Amino acid sequence: MVQNVEGGKGVEGLNYEYLCIQPDVELLEGYKPPKFEMFDGTDDLKVHLRTYCDKPVGVGRDERIRMKLFMRSLTGDTLPWYISRNPNKWVNWVSMASDFMDRFKFNTENAPDIFYIQNLKKKPTKTFREYVTR
Repeated sequence: MVQNVEGGKGVEGLNYEYLCIQPDVELLEGYKPPKFEMFDGTDDLKVHLRTYCDKPVGVGRDERIRMKLFMRSLTGDTLPWYISRNPNKWVNWVSMASDFMDRFKFNTENAPDIFYIQNLKKKPTKTFREYVTR
């Protein structure tokens, strides 16, 4: 009970090692992370991952640093998703990126192509609003 009053010491789930995605990764002193293109879950996943991977100049090929900085490129629904994940299950960049792709892949898989859109016709049983929404 005293530990709870002292600001959460010993409270499971509130210590730094539990909350931090990569607690053992330290950035070099003076390193300033770049400004990332923000991903909110509605753009192309592969485009975001490619543009993200080109940004962290100065970290070399250290996947742990890239994983630690990745949350700085997320916004909207993607950020709470990332924060709610168990970082211990991500053993490397590929496992984290795969988890990310699995969660948000609906954005790229269901995108209609131009031929599908051109061939859409209003069904007689549907209202104009339903047709436009489809």
